[in-house]
Amino acid sequence: MAMSLKSAFFMNFLGKAPNWYKFSIVLFLIINPIVFFLISPFCAGWFLVVEFIFTLAMALKCYPLQPGGLLAIESIIIGMTSSKQVENTLLANIEVLFLLIFMVAGIYFMRQLLLLIFTKILLGITTSKVLLSAIFCFTSALLSALLDALTVVAVVISVIVGFYSIYHKVVSKMGNNFQQENIPNEYASDRLDLEDYRAFLRSLLMHVCIGTALGGVMTMVGEPQNLIIADQTGWKFGEFIIRMSPVTVPTLIFGLITCLLIEKFKIFGYGKNLPNKVRQILINYNNEARRTRTRKDIAKLLVQGIIAVWLVIALSMHLAAVGLIGLSVIILVTAFSGIIEERSLGKAFEEALPFTALLTVFFSIVAVIVEQGLFRPIIDMLLYIENKSIQLALFYIVNGMLSMVSDNVFVGTVYINEAKTALIEGLISREQFDLFAVAINTGTNLPSIATPNGQAAFLFLLTSSLAPIIRLSYYRMIIMALPYTLVLSLVGLLAILFFVEPITVYFYKQGWLSTQNL
Repeated sequence: MAMSLKSAFFMNFLGKAPNWYKFSIVLFLIINPIVFFLISPFCAGWFLVVEFIFTLAMALKCYPLQPGGLLAIESIIIGMTSSKQVENTLLANIEVLFLLIFMVAGIYFMRQLLLLIFTKILLGITTSKVLLSAIFCFTSALLSALLDALTVVAVVISVIVGFYSIYHKVVSKMGNNFQQENIPNEYASDRLDLEDYRAFLRSLLMHVCIGTALGGVMTMVGEPQNLIIADQTGWKFGEFIIRMSPVTVPTLIFGLITCLLIEKFKIFGYGKNLPNKVRQILINYNNEARRTRTRKDIAKLLVQGIIAVWLVIALSMHLAAVGLIGLSVIILVTAFSGIIEERSLGKAFEEALPFTALLTVFFSIVAVIVEQGLFRPIIDMLLYIENKSIQLALFYIVNGMLSMVSDNVFVGTVYINEAKTALIEGLISREQFDLFAVAINTGTNLPSIATPNGQAAFLFLLTSSLAPIIRLSYYRMIIMALPYTLVLSLVGLLAILFFVEPITVYFYKQGWLSTQNL
């Protein structure tokens, strides 16, 4: 029987997504204008936020760009926000977009060096998965403190894709096609190894993501909102580290302890070791790569190593916007490696551009939050709490909770601007403002690890081509992040309540912080 035009339209709508998912999106599109015009724009705004989070949670069913984009377009049409407000939101976050476009592409051209380094680390630590996990977590924390979290995650994704590619090519005999799972039945043991290997890679990736949060909160270059907070407070690189240390040092220590414990007791999806067969495949690959490496290959690796040093120096000293530094990496690596064809350059941008488009849609949802003042009642409530200790703790909690459902860059920007306005208007003292800045920064960086949409690095991982390969879903990321979320959020809260104020006073007495602005 010939398909009707109506059925054809429905089949084409969101492609292979399940029918229940398609009906859900259509229902959202019908409900939103009804709520907006007949009930309350404020309620409609929160409906939209929840619906967008739903599209992120179902990322393995349908890439969130299309359903989320439909919701964003409708929000502009019915007046939840305006195209001008979306434009302003995008301009305020232009560094993040540049970072995605250019830095991720830059990392692509350095993948040979990265794969070589991480293969040696992976194969060099043969005795303990616990030790390996702790090293990955701490290293990512250190790199994120000097570079930025999203760059570090992009690096590790590139490495993990390389690891998976090596194994899959050998076992399946199908090349680097991650979408094919047609391994013959006689390779049943290979299937078991593959599942264990996926679990192993998932755990390493999650340790790395948590490490980026632990390190990213420490310095002004670790996360985009850190730069905004540092700019509003007038803190320099060293002062930022010192002021955050009463919270960041204990959370780093307890974060590493959590890493060791969950690997030791093999809970929350952690604890899987690298299968012996996979290890042997990687060893054989490493030996073969070393044996066949030519002078030309060595020259490329040396170039990538030199440019890696430039990358670390440029990012740690913030010599330019992160995206522009990424562009310089693309130019330098390709120029000195002989990559001059346009089609060769285009492959580097395939991973980043879909997520850049998705993040643009996300910022459109943020524009709705701004336009409808969804956070305004909470901000007003916090500023007029009389108990200063409770007020500081609530700043931390509220920033953390809102970052879980929104975006930590947006939440941090909104709250530090509101705190600065309160300072200018004389509602709070300069001393209170500095303490609020600490609570806002740590609140947006630590509890936000609870959900993938809390941090751009986590969202980038969830929507990357690697996530379906290793079976990393929205739900699984939440479960695997849960022990870290509970420990880091609680330790951060206790530090805000009991450590920040007295230790900050101690730093003043020691002369480590200047009181000239107080």
